Amino acid sequence: MIEMSGARLLTDPVLRSRVAHLRRHVALPPDPGRCDAILISHAHRDHLDLPSLRGLDPHTPLIAPRGALRALRRSGREVHEVAAGDAVEIAGVRVLAVRADHDGRRSPISRRAASVGYVVAASRRVYFAGDTDLFAGMHVHTGTLDAALLPIWGWGSRIGAGHMDPERAARALALLRPALAVPIHWGTYRPLSLGRSRAAPASDPAQAFAAHAARLAPQVRVEVLRPGECATLPGA
Repeated sequence: MIEMSGARLLTDPVLRSRVAHLRRHVALPPDPGRCDAILISHAHRDHLDLPSLRGLDPHTPLIAPRGALRALRRSGREVHEVAAGDAVEIAGVRVLAVRADHDGRRSPISRRAASVGYVVAASRRVYFAGDTDLFAGMHVHTGTLDAALLPIWGWGSRIGAGHMDPERAARALALLRPALAVPIHWGTYRPLSLGRSRAAPASDPAQAFAAHAARLAPQVRVEVLRPGECATLPGA
C-alpha cells in the first residue's frame, strides 16, 4: 500500500493462502480498507489474482498495462490501460507507467503482454517496480525518487529471466538513488513442491539485498518490512 497526499494505492494484491501451486507461509494481511486505485504491474497470476480482486471494493478502479484487459474483462471494474509513458491522475496524485523488463503474458501460451512499473508522484515520488530485470537507463525512466519498492527475488528456489536477485536489485538501487528502498517480491509464497524444510529462510534474500545495498548504494536507507509493517517516506 502506498499512501501519499491523502491517496491510498494498492499494488498487485495477492491476498490468499494459496494461489495455484503456491502456498503463502506468512500471515494473511488485514483488510486493506479504502483504496483509491489498484495498480497492476502485469498479468502473471502471482500479481494479477482475480479472486483477490473480487474480495476488494468493486468500485475501486484498476490501472493495468495493455494486454492485461483480457484477464480483467469479467471483473466489472473500471480499468485504465496504460503503456510506458502514460499517466493517470487518481485522487490528486499522478501515476506514471514506466518501462519494465519482464514478460507479462498471462501464461506461457498466451499472447504477449506488457509489464510496467509505476511512479506515484505528488508531494513525494515513489517507484513501484512490479517485476523487472535491471536494464540500462532504468533511472532515466523513473526520474528523481524519494522511495523505491524493488523486487529482489521470487517464489521458487531460483529465479528466471526478467527478475532481479539481491545483487542486481542493489545495482539498480545504485542507479536510481532514492532516499529510501524497500525490498519486495520475496518471502511470501513458496511452491508446494519445496515444502518448508527444504526452503531457505524467508529472510535470506532481504538480508542479502541489504548487504549488497550497503556496498553499492550506501547513501540509500534500506528498510526490510515484514507483512503488516510500514515505512515513513523521507521528509513526511
